[in-house]
Amino acid sequence: MPRGSRRNAEPWRVWAIVAVVVVVLVGAGVAYAGFSGSSGSSGSSGSTGDGAAAPGGSARPTAGAAPSASVGCAESLVAKLPLEAQAAQLLMIGTPLSSPLGATSTLGKYKLGGLFLAGRSSTSAAALRSQIAQLQDAAKQNGGLALQIGIDQEGGQVQTLKGDDFPAIPTAVNQGKLDAATLKARTAEWAGRLKNVGITIDLAPVADVVPADIGKSNPPIGGFERQYGSTPDPVAEDITTVVTAIQGAGVQTTLKHFPGLGRVRVNTDTSTGAQDTVMTADDAYLKPFASGIKAGSTAVMISSATYPKLDSHNVAAFSSPIITDLLRGKLGFDGLVMSDDLGAAVAVGSVPVGQRAVKFVQAGGDMPLSVRLADAQPMTDALVAAAKADPNFAKRVTQSATRVVRSKVNAGLATCG
Repeated sequence: MPRGSRRNAEPWRVWAIVAVVVVVLVGAGVAYAGFSGSSGSSGSSGSTGDGAAAPGGSARPTAGAAPSASVGCAESLVAKLPLEAQAAQLLMIGTPLSSPLGATSTLGKYKLGGLFLAGRSSTSAAALRSQIAQLQDAAKQNGGLALQIGIDQEGGQVQTLKGDDFPAIPTAVNQGKLDAATLKARTAEWAGRLKNVGITIDLAPVADVVPADIGKSNPPIGGFERQYGSTPDPVAEDITTVVTAIQGAGVQTTLKHFPGLGRVRVNTDTSTGAQDTVMTADDAYLKPFASGIKAGSTAVMISSATYPKLDSHNVAAFSSPIITDLLRGKLGFDGLVMSDDLGAAVAVGSVPVGQRAVKFVQAGGDMPLSVRLADAQPMTDALVAAAKADPNFAKRVTQSATRVVRSKVNAGLATCG
């Protein structure tokens, strides 16, 4: 069904969802009080009050909230970790899908928080399931915690797993043309295949809006049709559907690339200078992110573009005004904040590798991502050195390690007795 007719033909669906949400919230008496751990150097706790407005004038969504039991469990588990292990929990490091077990020795040396499966593969589900199980075993040796296993499984040209066990997924542009029920069902089926092999978090969906007049002139998103649409409201609806479907299938989601790459004309992976000169804290293009947060997305990924009206000095990944003030403060997100690639990406190439991780955490982020396995050492070393030199940064490490471990508790990857 065309997008317009889908939205207009089913107004009852919106009211039904609203009614269910109201009943659940009132009946359960749920009230999530933001993360209670150390606030760190920049006060990055989530909630700032119930009356704050989200982009577009709607009420600010509650943060990607976790039950208090999972928060307490995560705090308990992190308290048992030495500083070096806490710092390593912050990192998601890439390993080639062509030889994923090559990460085994690195996992033995560094108790990493996550592993990103990089590249493209048509490996069978059975073979991949066995490899991931071996990686998890390596991570859990000597008291280590299970890994967040991440992957880019969006659709179109950005589909890491393909082949007989992982049929082709349409581009997000084409997914956005499906009616909500079909999109939900198909997304759940795709996510179920990831769950079946041990993928714990999909680095998707893309919440970026690419204006129709830019289209494929937007290299990172529009050029590959990774966007669900060209206007914020329909994209926000799709993001809600997709987040709900993926997480309902047992795989966590990552909204990307906050605060949005849809208007840039440069790809941050291959160039410097990606910039959105329009984006403000009240921009309608933030609606899909707010929608995904309200739907309960586990994670949000931060871009490496610059947004002069939000921060004239730093790329988003190193920006406290963007991560702490806008995402955590105004949008109320207290879930896992992940970076876009801080390893091979040209956009951050001028910063020493280890300091990329430090600057991201200083800005309020939790999980620096690098696609390069070799970056595990310099990033861990830099995080530990910064924490030993600055008690406030040490508190940030503990706070972010707790968010990482909380995501694992919620995924069933870590438990308390």
